[in-house]
Amino acid sequence: MQFINQLLLAILASPIPQALSLEAQRPIAEPQTSISQPLIGFGTWNLNVSPENTSAVVSLAIQTGYRQIDAAAAYRNEKAVGVGIADGLKQANLTRDKIWVTSKLWNDHHGDPATVEAGLNQTLSDLGLDYLDLYLMHWPVSSSPSSHLDYISTWKSLLQLPKSKVLHLGVCNFSPRQLESLIKETGVKPFAHQMELHPYLQQNWWLDLHRALGISVTAYSPFGNANPTYDHDGKEYPPALLKNEALVEIAEKRNCTVAQVALAWGIERETSVIPKSTHEWYIRENFEASECVLEKKDLKAIEKVGRKFLTRFNNPSKPWGVKLFEGLDGV
Repeated sequence: MQFINQLLLAILASPIPQALSLEAQRPIAEPQTSISQPLIGFGTWNLNVSPENTSAVVSLAIQTGYRQIDAAAAYRNEKAVGVGIADGLKQANLTRDKIWVTSKLWNDHHGDPATVEAGLNQTLSDLGLDYLDLYLMHWPVSSSPSSHLDYISTWKSLLQLPKSKVLHLGVCNFSPRQLESLIKETGVKPFAHQMELHPYLQQNWWLDLHRALGISVTAYSPFGNANPTYDHDGKEYPPALLKNEALVEIAEKRNCTVAQVALAWGIERETSVIPKSTHEWYIRENFEASECVLEKKDLKAIEKVGRKFLTRFNNPSKPWGVKLFEGLDGV
């Protein structure tokens, strides 16, 4: 708690021009959408299916009831995702303003305003959309030869994007000091921060800081190491989250699936969770997680799981040759 207070004071100590302070509290454009960011969304990372099936899965998600689609240029499937969005809206008889679409600026488009806007334009073209509800800086890292560009200059470029194309701006995978620098140098805090969060990586103090700053949080990889991608480096990982004995016991008591328990835990913390699946049954099951009601003793049991199995699964610091997540849990 002391660190949270110190960081808050550091962020708020520097004078912020009134105009920028106000801008930090609202969307960068007048809302074109009638919804706020849903607490459950559909992720599109690593779907591992053909373009046709990717489109069908995204369409099914919208027809099932998901009103948030999380995409990214780096996932290399935005064209297929866009086809799925269009079909899902048609099949569900919805207009564009009834869903929330997030995408992310990849590392190869950091830098000046023209480069950043080119990245956005490509994403909009691939998705077949006129605007995004949320556009995130995917990493505070560039893939330039120097392997590191100033993320603050990229954030400034993001702030110059046409207001007709982006409603909210945010970041992903930032460290406390990077977030502090971003806000102090520009006077504009992110609307949202997307990060790895699940019962094995709870990051409670980090989440508390975002609440204090009024920054919403989206939790990626809500099922922890259920994704086989995280087994590539030969590390010894804890048991698969969806087979964890404590979560299995809670699921049985609450008449939920283990996946629903993991998602309900994230929703209880008021984070937006973005599970993905290619199977119709699991897509529907995940969407119904909000109906899984956890009791205080369940939350305490899950908190113990986090202390026992604390693990961060997504950390490309070594292959990228940069330091990421400094000062955060699981590094």
